Amino acid sequence: MAKSFYVAFETPEDLINPIYEAVREGVASGKVKKGTNEVTKSVERTTAKLVVIAEDVDPPEVVAHLPLICDEHHTPYAFVPSQQDLGKALGLETKSAAAAILDAGDAKHIVDQVIESLAAVRSDSQ
Repeated sequence: MAKSFYVAFETPEDLINPIYEAVREGVASGKVKKGTNEVTKSVERTTAKLVVIAEDVDPPEVVAHLPLICDEHHTPYAFVPSQQDLGKALGLETKSAAAAILDAGDAKHIVDQVIESLAAVRSDSQ
């Protein structure tokens, strides 16, 4: 399946599991917002440390604005392949289109590494 138009860059395979792990740890020991509306608010309020967006959202317009506002507010963001897996990482029984880590808690070191790696990926792709 082709990537949706809002996927601005390819998140490396070796970052996918650390991103899910950061979300799981953030839920357990920090603060994470779930869903497109909550993520949008956290980015606009500049409280989000890392935004995670699923690539398989249908219709794509639900999350298409997130990369744009993340760039506008200088908030790091990453894409993960599956809404279902993102929902599981959030501790939900349903899928989730997006999540924002506000306080990484015990996963701070993972989030910092992911952000650093994403910065390198984005600079290479531009």
